[in-house]
Amino acid sequence: MNFALTLGLAAGAAGTVALTISETIEQLFTGRASSTVPSQVGAALTGRKGHKAAARKLNTPVHWTHGITLGPVRGTLASTGLGPVAATAIHYAVVWGGDVALYRGVGIAPWPWKWEKQELATDLFHKGVYAIATGIAFERLRRNAAT
Repeated sequence: MNFALTLGLAAGAAGTVALTISETIEQLFTGRASSTVPSQVGAALTGRKGHKAAARKLNTPVHWTHGITLGPVRGTLASTGLGPVAATAIHYAVVWGGDVALYRGVGIAPWPWKWEKQELATDLFHKGVYAIATGIAFERLRRNAAT
């Protein structure tokens, strides 16, 4: 496996930790319930849509798998010669845009311009936390691997 992709997996895990922490803190302040989007995506992709008990079990594994496997996208972007800020900005756009397309594709959400403003702001914020944390982790891992 390409070295940047391997580092990307580790960076994606770090980004998912940061995302999980940011969501947990935000939920403490806002009272918002935990997202069920990962379970809905998992249920749709595994043919379990409509089976709430089975879908609920998918929430955590899908959340972590999704975040970790998006890390190599950041590694690939770094391999193109983009600087860290540009690679992280593009990674953010790919992550958020890809998720929007996925949600629409499996029929669990309308287009973002139909979302509640707070829901949109929350999603954009947490995906930003993920992209920035993944970018920082990737650059640190790459720097440490070079020494």
